Amino acid sequence: MSNGVVMNNEALRSTRTSHRAEPMRAGRLLEDVKSAKAAYSVRRVDLSDVSALIGDEPPSAGDLVLARVTRLGQHQHLELNNGRRCRLWKGDEIVVAYGERYAPDQFEAVVPDDLSPCQLVAGGGIAARVLSRHSGVKPATDIEPIGLLANAQGVINVKSAALGPAPILRPPLTIAVVGASMNAGKTTTAANLIVGLRRLGHLVGAAKITGTGSGGDPWLLTDAGASTVLDFTDAGYATTAGLPAKALEHIMTLLSGHVASRGVHCLVLEIADGLLQKETAMLLESPRFAKMVDAVLFAASTSMSAIAGVDWLRRRNLTVASVSGVMTASPLAMREAAGALDVPVLTIEDLATADVVRGLFPTIKHLPRQFA
Repeated sequence: MSNGVVMNNEALRSTRTSHRAEPMRAGRLLEDVKSAKAAYSVRRVDLSDVSALIGDEPPSAGDLVLARVTRLGQHQHLELNNGRRCRLWKGDEIVVAYGERYAPDQFEAVVPDDLSPCQLVAGGGIAARVLSRHSGVKPATDIEPIGLLANAQGVINVKSAALGPAPILRPPLTIAVVGASMNAGKTTTAANLIVGLRRLGHLVGAAKITGTGSGGDPWLLTDAGASTVLDFTDAGYATTAGLPAKALEHIMTLLSGHVASRGVHCLVLEIADGLLQKETAMLLESPRFAKMVDAVLFAASTSMSAIAGVDWLRRRNLTVASVSGVMTASPLAMREAAGALDVPVLTIEDLATADVVRGLFPTIKHLPRQFA
C-alpha cells in the first residue's frame, strides 16, 4: 500500500506548481499559520512567505500542512521548531510535515492519499495514516488537515530549505553507530563516544543520517561536545522511512561533507532503527557507506542480538570496532556476548574514556589534536 501511495504522489508532484491555490481570506489564514505551533520537522522552513492554503490536492512526503488537533492520544506534546516540548490541547492548530513512520515500538504509518483526517505519529511533527501500532502505546493523536501550505512557487516542502551542496574534502576519521533495533542505545553510545574522542583532544562532528525528525538526538550529541551536529532534516527530509537507497546515500554524503567542512578531526554518524529496517539495511549495504565509514560501533539490546549483529555487519565487509548499547547494563549479558565475540564488549560509559577510545581506533594517534 505504501508503495502505491508514493508512486501516486510522485506522479502528482510534477503538476503541483501549476495548481491554482486559493489566496488566504483577508489574511486571516495567514495569521492562523503564524500563530500555529510549528514543529521541529519544519524548523528550517521560513513560514513568512506562506500565501495560500491548498485543500484539494494529495500530499507528498515532506509537504507542510496546517492541521487541527481533534483528539489527544500517544503524543500529547509537540516538539516545537525552537526545541521546546509544547503541551497540546484539542483544538490546537499545528504546522507539521507529512511523512512515513517506521517505529516497531510505536507506529507504522504512511503518507495518506488525501487531506482527510489522519494522525500525529511523532512528537517532532509528522502527519501520517497509521497502519499498525505497538500494543504498549496509546492510539495516535488524531488531527484534521486544514490545508497544505503554499507560496508563489507552489506547495511548500521541507526540501525547499535543504542545505546546498557540500564542498568536496578529504573525509575525517568516520565512525558509524548502528543498532539492533529501536531503543538499543545508539544515540547514547554515539554521545559517549564523542565524549571519549574529545577527551583525546579531538574536534568532533556528528550527523544523524536516518530516522524521524526530532531534536532530542541532535541535542544530546551537541551536549556531548560535538562542535557541529546535523541531521536529515538539514538535508530536506522530515523522515527517512520509505526513501530509496540513492536518497539515503545523498543525505549521508551531504551531511558528512558539511560537517567535514567545519574542520573536524572525527565524524560520528548515527543510523536509526535496526539492521532489519529496510532503509537501514539499504544504506549499510551500499558501496558508498563502505567507502566512507572507517569503523562501526554496534549498539545491542541483548547478547543474542550482539552476536547476530556483528555477524550481519561482517558479512557485508564492515569493520566492527566494538559492541555496546543497552545490553551492557547487564553484566551477565555482557559476559554472554563477550564469550561469543572477538570484538570488545564495552559499557556505554567505557566509551567516554580516552584510553578505551584510543585502543579502539589505533590510527587515531595520527590525527591532529584540538588541544595541546
